[in-house]
Amino acid sequence: MRSRVRDAFREPRVWLMCLIYFCFVMGQYALPFWMPSFVESTGIEGNFAIGVLSAVPFLAALVAMNPFGRSADRRRERRWHLVIPSLMGAVGFSPAAVRNGSTALSLTALSVAAAGVLTCAPLFWSLPTAFLGGTAAAAGLAIINSVGNLAGFVSPYMIGAIKDATGSASIPMYVLAFTLVAGAAAVLTTNKHVVNR
Repeated sequence: MRSRVRDAFREPRVWLMCLIYFCFVMGQYALPFWMPSFVESTGIEGNFAIGVLSAVPFLAALVAMNPFGRSADRRRERRWHLVIPSLMGAVGFSPAAVRNGSTALSLTALSVAAAGVLTCAPLFWSLPTAFLGGTAAAAGLAIINSVGNLAGFVSPYMIGAIKDATGSASIPMYVLAFTLVAGAAAVLTTNKHVVNR
């Protein structure tokens, strides 16, 4: 039993899943921590108005999750159903989309970002569970979850540190967009015959 658990640490696909999940969690944690600041940067004033408008992107995510999940199950296709939301998140986090002087366009961009990155969360877990089984599954999933969730600390801290160091809200957005693109690219390296079940 111990050797089987140890094998999970030696499985390259487990570490690939760690990378993918880390990239997606980077975007997921940026939203709740920084959404009010993103909305305020569009020119909205007042805590109530900022709070109400900050909820709009999360409603968009609620609408997007169900059709993506149902489509992935119906078509038995996992990779592109994960890549597309990830790229949606990258487009939505684009500084050009968010800092354009229009609150409506900015909220639209943030809604696309939220719909993308939050849809990645439930769809991701179909990848590692496709090839992990038995005792290795428990260890492998624990490794993936632990490493991936380190982004829960890294993402908000990184955004704040970059904003403080550069005085720019755009640079952290570029980093988030790049991270999501990297996660999407990593998903495409998985074997479709293994994960598309």
